[in-house]
Amino acid sequence: MAKGEAMALSGHCMCGAVTWTYSGDIIRNLVCHCADCQRATSSPFTAFLGLRADELSWAGDIRHYESSTDTFRGFCPSCGTRLYFRSTRWPSEIHVHAATMTSPGDYLPDAQVFMQSRLKWLDRLPSTPTHDGFQRQPARRSGA
Repeated sequence: MAKGEAMALSGHCMCGAVTWTYSGDIIRNLVCHCADCQRATSSPFTAFLGLRADELSWAGDIRHYESSTDTFRGFCPSCGTRLYFRSTRWPSEIHVHAATMTSPGDYLPDAQVFMQSRLKWLDRLPSTPTHDGFQRQPARRSGA
């Protein structure tokens, strides 16, 4: 999936009460590290697709939170899934969270933005596979 490539995409919230479909060009594939996205998604960053608003269809009840002047974040009122970000700064686009895609493994970002807000621990976090599939930081020994 590349920027400028026409795609037929779909997605949904965690509970399935809100769904979306899209058939059109992808305008942006970004990972955003800004403090607003961190706070809004309760995560260190968010990945999103910039899509043409007029080619995106939604089904289900969506609520909005105005996170700053003329900037809105859509979410499912049933499960709380963050669905998208839209702003008058980009009036013809909606930035849909990639994790809501039916096949989020198909997502391939081509840039990271607001790197000055990137949490420093992301660079230091090792991953160690465990038997239960979780990634854990290795245990540290205390001096004795």
